[in-house]
Amino acid sequence: MSRVEFEQDAVRIDAAIIAAGFAIEPALVQPLMHEGQITSLCERGLDRDAGNFRLTFFHGRRRLRLVVDAAGNVIERSVANIGGRGHRAARREPPSERRKREAL
Repeated sequence: MSRVEFEQDAVRIDAAIIAAGFAIEPALVQPLMHEGQITSLCERGLDRDAGNFRLTFFHGRRRLRLVVDAAGNVIERSVANIGGRGHRAARREPPSERRKREAL
């Protein structure tokens, strides 16, 4: 698999794509996910972004973000170093709660 696949409510992605973003071996991706050391977030595009998905992966202080079209092709990719302790808690907060907090 060289792209992202969507099956019902599940997303399948080649471990090599995630591994490349974090500069780790592909064989480490699944164990790190099971241990909670790599976490992820999937968002469906709305309005002008309809049909696209944003997949975000976190590992340590790094974030890998992929924008994927409905066919599973990666159309945008970014890797960033993120801040310390405050970001760790924020990224695990459900998006609906984050939006409520940001609206205040």
